[in-house]
Amino acid sequence: MNAPDIIETVNVSRHAAWLPWAVSYFFLIGLSTAGAFLSLPRFLAGKADCDRLGRIAVLIMLSAALAAPVALLADLHQPGRFWHFYAHFTPWSWMSWGSLLLPAYVGLAVFYGWLVMRPALQEGPAPARLLALGSGDLSGFVKPMAGLTALAALAVVVYTGMEVMVVESRPLWHTATLPVMFLFTALTGAAGLGLLFNRLLTGHDTVTDRRFYRMLALFSGLVLLNGAVWLALGWTGRGAAEARALEIVADSNTWMGVAGWATMTAFVLLVFGLAKPRGLGWLAGLIALHSAWMFRWTVFMGGQAIPKTGAGFYDVDLPLGSEGLAGIMAAMGLWVAVTAILTMLASWRGRSDAVASDSRAGRAVPHAAE
Repeated sequence: MNAPDIIETVNVSRHAAWLPWAVSYFFLIGLSTAGAFLSLPRFLAGKADCDRLGRIAVLIMLSAALAAPVALLADLHQPGRFWHFYAHFTPWSWMSWGSLLLPAYVGLAVFYGWLVMRPALQEGPAPARLLALGSGDLSGFVKPMAGLTALAALAVVVYTGMEVMVVESRPLWHTATLPVMFLFTALTGAAGLGLLFNRLLTGHDTVTDRRFYRMLALFSGLVLLNGAVWLALGWTGRGAAEARALEIVADSNTWMGVAGWATMTAFVLLVFGLAKPRGLGWLAGLIALHSAWMFRWTVFMGGQAIPKTGAGFYDVDLPLGSEGLAGIMAAMGLWVAVTAILTMLASWRGRSDAVASDSRAGRAVPHAAE
């Protein structure tokens, strides 16, 4: 009689491939590209009644674009390794393509943002006037640069989504709904940040608030719709990766709680966007930023808690050092500092959207501020 065989699977302990630095990078670059898209009605379509909204969107784009690459370099563990992407380019790697697309996007975003803020720089203090690089009129370049920057932003959206989606060994990532959700949550966060900036900048404008609220309702609705598509693919079995991911997390109270929280947050933002409550734009903005961050944290850090082989979940702790909480605070602190410097160098207030709208209609009205 043969004795039964016992097969034992031993997992290998390894460090997390994606650190919180990566979450900061995807959060910031998402806000930046979303800001580029939100600026298009004003600076590509030429709608003067969106002047303040467009300038706030450019401020979001520019400030986040300047801070995001620092977080990405930190996530490489050895930042000097970035040159390997250029010395050993691999056309089948989305990361290699990203090494070309990201610098191109950041360069275009900086030039586009500079063109938008240049008239204000020319009227500012001496350091600001130096950054204006002369007194000539370059406004004719704004529209083509807005279009080029938006195309580069779209390329960044594709590469950041695809470099995560192509990981077939992780069913939570290997779904076509992931890049789409990256985009929708980034747009939601940017609309919320627009509400915050509109309140913090001089001359809070209620018309601009209403525009950002409408965007918040649209984008949070799209987040809920995309989540429903993922769930339907998993329940019906039409999506193999979605079904596998749903099977893995279905019995986890933690994951069910995260899913419920994300759904509730998106629904609350939808209600905010539809109701447009006066005086609560700051709260809607903070919730929107939380939603955008939470999705990326769940995807990267939570996704790595699901083992590629074996059962159960790994424990993912947040260290206090540079690879954890201190790193997050550093990335966010850099972003806040960049934003503060940009607002000190030049005014991003622009024309009140209410004044711009009424001036087009041939009426002169006072500034609409809350």
